[in-house]
Amino acid sequence: MRVAILGAGRIGRIHGANAAGRHGLSLVAVSDPDPAAAASLADATGAEVRDIAEAVAGDDVDAVLICTPTATHADLIERAARAGKAVFCEKPIDLSAERIVRCLEVVRSAGVPLMIGFNRRFDPHFAALRRRLAEGAIGEVEIVTVISRDSAPPPAGYVVASGGIFRDMMIHDLDMARFLLDGEPAVEVHAMGSALVDPAIGEAGDVDTAAVILKTARGRIVQISNSRRASYGYDQRIEVHGARGMLRAGNIHTSTVETASAAGFLSDPLQNFFLERYAEAYRAELAAFIEAVQAGVAPSPSGEDGLAAQRLADAATLSWQKGQPVRL
Repeated sequence: MRVAILGAGRIGRIHGANAAGRHGLSLVAVSDPDPAAAASLADATGAEVRDIAEAVAGDDVDAVLICTPTATHADLIERAARAGKAVFCEKPIDLSAERIVRCLEVVRSAGVPLMIGFNRRFDPHFAALRRRLAEGAIGEVEIVTVISRDSAPPPAGYVVASGGIFRDMMIHDLDMARFLLDGEPAVEVHAMGSALVDPAIGEAGDVDTAAVILKTARGRIVQISNSRRASYGYDQRIEVHGARGMLRAGNIHTSTVETASAAGFLSDPLQNFFLERYAEAYRAELAAFIEAVQAGVAPSPSGEDGLAAQRLADAATLSWQKGQPVRL
């Protein structure tokens, strides 16, 4: 299977390296408006530098991996779909749910596979938790708790174009909640947020500390906690409480070594960034996309999953802005 990568920035380099190292997959083209970035990734992977039009239209390209800035995603998905290519796109499809709807209409009309990059579904620890949940390990689910805290805040300039913490950061956790609950719809969203970490984030019109409570159609509760700063490392945890017990996936440390003394037990620090924490998830995500396309089945997460998560993020943003719950 032959693929082209659009975007040679940080996330493009991750997918580029994974594509180049996967058996049965050929990375044939790299496109980026920055010639140096494109050349660097092409040299590292043995691919060819092409402009986007050539990469998307190429007869020697079966699929495109879209790793460009958010504002370009929907247009590039549509271009690739009309060219008959299978499409993998990093989240989100767009910051506007209405634009996503129009984009998905083009994809359906073209009849091509589309997968959205909610990589955390493919983390082996979270995936194992979900399998046990589906097997009925704890009975009926009652409360889902998701904690996600970055090790350090992004620059305020990034925040301005990000769509805000609910659309940029928490959207991963909103998708995870849907994943764990098999897509059960939320009927109410209540969000709160404050700028406690970096005043510049507040001045940019966003928050860096946020919490959301969702209530599902069956009355189940989802609690999500986000912070742009965790002084102890990249904090990623899930807990699911059910009628017969609880499932929990904890943090990943830099090693499993512990030191024991009279003062207690001391463990090594947490992994410090998403690139390390989710390295295996990115590899599994690409594998799932390729395998689905080759098998002729619809990839998951789908474009509709992307739309559903975006609508939840929009509702959370509105709830925070209004200071009251939002009914869906």
